[in-house]
Amino acid sequence: MLAKRIIPCLDIKEGRVVKGVKFLGLKDAGDPVEVAKAYDSQYADELVFLDITASFEKRKTIVRLVEDIARNIFMPFTVGGGVGSIDDIRNLLNAGADKVSINTSAVKFPELISDSARKFGSQCIVVAIDAKRSSQPSAASGQWQVYINGGRTPVELDVIAWAKEASRLGAGEILLTSMDYDGTKDGYDLALTKAVCQAVDVPVIASGGAGTIGHFYDVFKETGASAALAASVFHYGEYSVSQVKQYLKDKGLEIRL
Repeated sequence: MLAKRIIPCLDIKEGRVVKGVKFLGLKDAGDPVEVAKAYDSQYADELVFLDITASFEKRKTIVRLVEDIARNIFMPFTVGGGVGSIDDIRNLLNAGADKVSINTSAVKFPELISDSARKFGSQCIVVAIDAKRSSQPSAASGQWQVYINGGRTPVELDVIAWAKEASRLGAGEILLTSMDYDGTKDGYDLALTKAVCQAVDVPVIASGGAGTIGHFYDVFKETGASAALAASVFHYGEYSVSQVKQYLKDKGLEIRL
């Protein structure tokens, strides 16, 4: 059995780590390099860096900041935000990223998934999906609807169908964020996560809603998630990554300490 992973997330805006609730009300949470170094010392399994306004502002991810973080950590590092081409992916991998996350461009240009997977290998390509429960489910949007541009723009695309298609096109992993639960600390969206895990045969990272140490156990116990991503509970010192991992180990899960 593969070990379950605990992944802190750095949402970046204007060069700083920020965190909000349901993608709104962003508050400063520190310097990205220093925060990343702290998580490295806590034995986080991986780190995710998302330049959350890059796509909306139609600009590229901050490559220099990616380079600074990569020089200071020793764990696998995923970078996303404003990634729109093979060259963007190559530049981020050259800057020190181990994987690149694509979201808006993957929806607009699905061939980017297959082209990049062929070029760099599926293990490098993460498709991020921002999901929100549909107020009026339709055949196109399904029970959960896909959003792009940092959660600003809904598209007539069913999350489950899109996850299946992204996997088929060559995504090596799905980063699934529940916009309904993001920052609420009410726990992960277990129904959403379970549905996506059952629909695809690639690893799924659950994101959005971690508030207690028990929420991490719940998402692993109740869904097929391979990893749990969190931000607020780690950024503001409510738990360390090491505490969460030891708790899960004590509960009988396969965890790398």
